Amino acid sequence: MLLIDEEGTAIQGFVPAGRVGTFDLTDGVVYKLNNFFGSRSKVQYRVADHIATVSFTWNSDLAVLDNPPVPFPEDRFRFHGYEEFRANCDSRGDLYDYVGHMKLVNGQTISDHIVLDEVDISEKRHICVHVQTHDGPVMKLYIWDKAASDFCQKFKSYGGTPIVLLVTTVNPKHLGAGTLALTTMSSSRVFMDADVQPSKDYLEWLSSNSDIANRVAAEVVTKPETVTLGEIFSYIKQEGSKVAWFECTATIDDVVQGSAWYYISCGGCNSKAVKGPTSLICNSKKCGKREVTGVAQYLTKISVYDESEQAVFVVLGDAGKELTGKHALELVASYFESNAGVDADHCVPVPQALLDAIGQKRRFIVKVSDHNLTGKTQTLTVTKILPPEAPQPIEHLEEKANPSRGFEDAAGDMVRKASERLESGEAKRPKSG
Repeated sequence: MLLIDEEGTAIQGFVPAGRVGTFDLTDGVVYKLNNFFGSRSKVQYRVADHIATVSFTWNSDLAVLDNPPVPFPEDRFRFHGYEEFRANCDSRGDLYDYVGHMKLVNGQTISDHIVLDEVDISEKRHICVHVQTHDGPVMKLYIWDKAASDFCQKFKSYGGTPIVLLVTTVNPKHLGAGTLALTTMSSSRVFMDADVQPSKDYLEWLSSNSDIANRVAAEVVTKPETVTLGEIFSYIKQEGSKVAWFECTATIDDVVQGSAWYYISCGGCNSKAVKGPTSLICNSKKCGKREVTGVAQYLTKISVYDESEQAVFVVLGDAGKELTGKHALELVASYFESNAGVDADHCVPVPQALLDAIGQKRRFIVKVSDHNLTGKTQTLTVTKILPPEAPQPIEHLEEKANPSRGFEDAAGDMVRKASERLESGEAKRPKSG
């Protein structure tokens, strides 16, 4: 508990497990406490600045004061900003409070049309909110369990969409290569726009400074962190890591062959379609249509490497088109058109459009999934492949040529140097695993 006395001093309260339920306590009510002892607060996860803790004993007694002689402050918050959270990151020390405005809720931009999927939130047990204080950096706030349920209830209770979020006793942690995130604890409570005075004050500031609040766009907020393959695998090994998206640059070493590079999906939800007695059936429980139109979708494994590590990526859906410039359906249809006698169940070999990607250096958005974190697979899912960077302009041969020598000699030197660079690059290139 967080207790506040008539002098405004906030101190942590502790009820032993054997006496939980003995006291009928209500937050905000004023009590007179008899028979307690003080002990030094533990250094881990403190919720008050005071070094002492009020501990209830076997004979502690509480009496409600209906008309307290002095006014008591209703709330006491300990707000921190980005820099203080970063300084206390991973320390398992004091738990501080956060107030700011929401940018995204589970990836959705704050608007009048935002809808929370409470079933999905209940299954995952958390909500991810991108939050910002004034004009500071945007942080991820993971709201867990009961606090997540409270968030949903409060969010729905407002006539419009709430903007300001105040959460108590959050724990700053590093998720990924230097990414600062806040996570709620069992003691965390959630407040919004007009719930308490600090959130009202922030809402008033926000209405007068909307230009500052809107300075960071949603696409900037969701931009994945740029890391190496080695840093991704280091993140996966970290205790407490969660599902996350990263951007990395890697060279395509090979396209894995010997297995299907595509799958047949439900034309409605893109889940895998399976053969039924007379038609294709959607394999998704949420969709579950008995008759669907099958559509070929990319499910292609590629081997990649960078300066730090090698990895296997699986390229899904639209990411495959971003790599080859063609839909999987187009490539499959083209194969069957060119091989009219082939049975419909025949597995289409890896098309040339995919093989042409070998040797390309591309920027990938990859997802670290639950399967990676539980050790079931090290294969990373590619959700997007960014377009290649425009090549640097090539200088004219005449600018490179030595006027005292012939054109052929100058061009020959350039070809020789280019060949040496290629050989050097091939020597440094990691071998495929």
